[in-house]
Order: sequence, then C-alpha cells, then structure tokens
Amino acid sequence: MSTPYDKLPNQAFWRRSVSSVPSFLLDPVRNSSFKISKSDAVATAGSCFAQHLSRAIQARGFNYLISEDDLSLSTHDRHNRNFGVYSARFGNIYNVKQLRQLIERAYGLADYAMPLWQRPDKRWVDPFRPNIEPDGYADEEALLADRKAHLHSVRKMFAELDVLVFTLGLTEGWEHIGSGASLPLAPGVVASDWDPGSYMFANYTTEQILTDLRQFFDILKSVNASARMLLTVSPVPLIATYSPSSVLAATVYSKSVLRVVAEEFSNRNKGVDYFPSFEIINNPVVGNRYFEPDFRSIRPEGVAHVMRIFFKHYVNDGPLEVEIEESRQLLQENSKAQSTNLFKVVCDEESIENNVL
Repeated sequence: MSTPYDKLPNQAFWRRSVSSVPSFLLDPVRNSSFKISKSDAVATAGSCFAQHLSRAIQARGFNYLISEDDLSLSTHDRHNRNFGVYSARFGNIYNVKQLRQLIERAYGLADYAMPLWQRPDKRWVDPFRPNIEPDGYADEEALLADRKAHLHSVRKMFAELDVLVFTLGLTEGWEHIGSGASLPLAPGVVASDWDPGSYMFANYTTEQILTDLRQFFDILKSVNASARMLLTVSPVPLIATYSPSSVLAATVYSKSVLRVVAEEFSNRNKGVDYFPSFEIINNPVVGNRYFEPDFRSIRPEGVAHVMRIFFKHYVNDGPLEVEIEESRQLLQENSKAQSTNLFKVVCDEESIENNVL
C-alpha cells in the first residue's frame, strides 16, 4: 500500500530529523533556492541577532559589504560608533516598516520629517537611529549633515549588494503621528520626552508587515534587479512590551507573526529564502541550552550551530567533518570575542532596561 509520504525526505518526519538526531546535528533546512559565493556582496540589517551573522560572514572571508565606514578610528571607537556593526550605520531595524521607510528616505521617495530629539545634556539624537553616536551630536546641523551622508551610504549599499540578510525582530514599534515615521525606540528612552499627542504605539499585523515587505522589495528590485534576500527571525525574546499582554505572551505572538510573514513572503517571491535560525535556537531537542542565564542572549554554541547550518546550505557542500570543524572554529571565535569584549552585540532595545527599568 502506498501513501503520499513515501518518497518524502527525512526532514519531513519528526522522528527521522528531530527526535532521533543529536542536538548539535539538528538541521531544519529542507532546501535553499540559491547559493552565496565569496564574490557576492552580502549586506546585513535587522535586529540585534543579525550582528552574529555579519561577524561570521566576515570571519569566513566572504565579501561583507560595508558602505559606511571610518577606518581612521581604532577598533574600539569604530565599533562604539557603530561602524561595521551593520552594512551601514542605521542601527537596529526592528520592524519591516522601518526598513521600508529607510529605502524610501535613501532614494528621496519620502521624507518622514519629524523633530530631532535632545538629551538632558543638550546633545542631539537622530530619532531614526538614537544610539548611533554615543556622545550625541553637538547641534542639529551636525546631525542633519551626518544623516545626509548616511543616506548616501545606504543608497550605495542597496545598489551594490547581491544578497541582503534581514533579521525580523519585532512586531511592536513606535510612530511619530504627524509624519508616520517608524522609530526603533519610544521618545523618552534615550532622549526627548514621551508625548502621547505626538507619538503612538503600534503592533503591526501580518498583513501590514507583508505589505511593507512587498513595498520594500519592489523598491529594492527597481534599483538592483538581481538582488536576493534571505529572511530570518530573531530568536531573542522581547526585553519589554507595551502591549496589554505579558512579555512572554507578546514574545510568542511577535515571533509567530514574523515567522508567518517570512514563510509567506519567501514562498511568493523568487530570490527570497527563509533561513530557520529561530528554529535552531528554539526547539525541544536543544531546550534552553543555547540561551545565557537571562534567557535572552544567545550563547556562542547556539550562534555556531546557526552559522554551521547557514554555511552548509547557502555556501558549501562540504563533508560533515568539515562542517563540524568549521562549527568548532566559529564557537572558539565567538567565545574568545565575548570573553575579551572585542565584540558586543549592539541592541537599542537594551536602552529600555538601562534607562527605564
């Protein structure tokens, strides 16, 4: 007797690919529609977790695209001022509406003009990237000049990239009511003051996010017809929620919506894939072993597992022994970087805990 399941691969069955597999060999990728060569210009953007991807790509000698840099700075100052953290100095892009508005602002399709923010020490802050300059800006003119140069670098990034790796982080966000500008942090967390008459909370739906992602991708393809995109969902839980739900329930809701968005968008669009970093970190086989004691930060072992699977399916077809050795090297590099403080994940969201809680 035959069934429709007879010829399906192991990845289609829980026992064959999950419960009977050692946790370090867990591989939820069923197929990849494209490969990334060492000559491909790879750009990264998104939530905090995207920084692990960018660092691993650079460590493996790939063509990591950095369109905004200042090599005259020391390694410490360069990282502290957010050069090389992502492909350009846009900081964390937690939701897709931010991403859409970024490409619109870069190409002059929309302005989203809104008041600049000022800190208690009278230094100025860019609401679109509130932690990009740790010392703030001396005046509004300096901020606007730097923003103009930044958007030029963003245009360069979008025009030159071959692959954009975008990590979906949150469904929640904040908007300036007058302009509709989407912001990574609420006013009052880093600078300015909370004014409910000027700003509003938003918790974007599946349909809204899909619309924003479609509009972004249409613009990207109009300026770079060969661009490909790899979507991931950050496994990092919310640090806080403004929704009426508990932070745990809000985290599950947010990640569920983003996972649906990534699946639907990648299924509908050629040259777009979903990579399951979320599933590698969050699954019953691994449990919580890939999380630090705060149950938010990802341990080096988890990052190494994610990157081993990423390189296996999107970069090379090497034997298992090579994959394990590469995973070991990635683990050593991540552990060394974290222990020596050479690499710290930059996360705007932590400002909520540092400045409010």
